[in-house]
Amino acid sequence: MTSEPEVAELRLVVTAEDYEEALAFYRDVIGLPERAAFTSPGGRVTILEAGRATLEITDPTHAAYIDDVEVGRRVAGHIRVAFQVANADAATRRAEQAGATVIKEPVITPWNSANARLQGPAGLQLTLFEELGA
Repeated sequence: MTSEPEVAELRLVVTAEDYEEALAFYRDVIGLPERAAFTSPGGRVTILEAGRATLEITDPTHAAYIDDVEVGRRVAGHIRVAFQVANADAATRRAEQAGATVIKEPVITPWNSANARLQGPAGLQLTLFEELGA
């Protein structure tokens, strides 16, 4: 093994039936800057920057625990996207005004963050989380 990581970037690829709605929401409301955009015959793709990416692997028991803490019941499927934001309350309001469904307002978690749960465009369940510090 080398000291250089073999993977340089994590890219989550989402196919959205309403491309314009999803692009406007994640770019303009959530605030992911546009890196590049491409077209194909009759098709479009836009790559949005999401800061540092991580892949969080959880087992079903822990996933249910996270749902219980954030929402009070099991609601997520096998994929949920989490975005760290500066202010969970403000980000939740912006997302709701842009058409996201708020599943649960921000709650303080045992891991000391304020986490809100929403249903966003393209069928993605979202956690908007604000790290609260020590």
